[in-house]
Amino acid sequence: MAYLPLSTANLPDPAIDPAQGSSPADYFDAFTWTGTGNTGRSFTDLSFQPDLVWAKDRTNAYGNVLFDSVRGAGADKELGSQVTGAEGYASTSTYDYLSSFDSNGFTSTYSGSNFAAYFNNSGDSYVAWNWKANGSGVSNTDGTITSTVSANTTSGFSIVGYAGNSASNQTIGHGLTSTPQMVVHKNRTNANDWVVDVGNITGTAGNALRWNNTSAITNNVAILPNKPTSSVFYVSTDSGEFNVTGRDYIAYCFHSVEGFSKLGSYTGNGSTDGPFVYTGFKPAFVLFKKTNITTASWGIRDNTRYTYNPTRNTLYADKSDAEYTGTAHDVDFLSNGFKPRTTDGLFNSSGATYIYMAFAENPFKFSTAS
Repeated sequence: MAYLPLSTANLPDPAIDPAQGSSPADYFDAFTWTGTGNTGRSFTDLSFQPDLVWAKDRTNAYGNVLFDSVRGAGADKELGSQVTGAEGYASTSTYDYLSSFDSNGFTSTYSGSNFAAYFNNSGDSYVAWNWKANGSGVSNTDGTITSTVSANTTSGFSIVGYAGNSASNQTIGHGLTSTPQMVVHKNRTNANDWVVDVGNITGTAGNALRWNNTSAITNNVAILPNKPTSSVFYVSTDSGEFNVTGRDYIAYCFHSVEGFSKLGSYTGNGSTDGPFVYTGFKPAFVLFKKTNITTASWGIRDNTRYTYNPTRNTLYADKSDAEYTGTAHDVDFLSNGFKPRTTDGLFNSSGATYIYMAFAENPFKFSTAS
């Protein structure tokens, strides 16, 4: 039997292949900027038109704001990952807001009645994380509830909008060709938790976390009756988080794509020589959550705010806090994965279970040295 030499050049070609002119940065990318004052602003830092924009002021404790192409751009279209608030929770009509999704970025507009907190406060540092789906969406009838879906089957990401019907054990088409490992649900109409279905990461139907708080994983098959499949995810009637008549919902669906994204779990060891977590690429972004205690935030790291190892500068999905810049959260981004370099519980408590969602800077086959 013949064997190939041990070389990254002999690894399989990734689905998003730089050798064929396709880059991970064509599907996910992050960028930073400094606010210039109370004006609107155009951002032209991307190689694609984004469909999900998640922005955060790094300097001040102004909330996370998320806009997507299925709900549409405009004043009072923002959602905040750190709050239960309905769409428009932050009254962007008195601050600033994402007013259009553009071919290479997005535009913000300042209303003139307060100050430009969310995109352009003078002197503040900002970051935006951006994903490409497939525009404003099309009708999907794969489930018992018809949905509007913007799906990118190449990158394993879709945005799903639907209206509740208060019926039990409903299915909703997500438009992807593989099974989502994470589905992030939000009631747009009322104040309810962000519920993150992680049943396909943990292997147990009904397992969920809350994006807007630190709660541990819970299991409730009454409202998440089955794990998502390659065509649909499941919801049931409840207090409002998933399926109530007269309320509108949005869901963000993700699955791993070789060389581009990886969703999974790891066990912490409580050492500054933390566990190596293989992703198959050099990370550009990682979202972390400890699942087994009620006091652990969702930590966000990327390669844009801190460009060398160990990466620092933590932001949080569940908090409005300004960026943490200390040394307690050190994590190495490596050519084929990441490695906590801390004993801090946010990333590496001994024996604790963590879930993560990571996106690539480069596939391992094309990564540079770390």
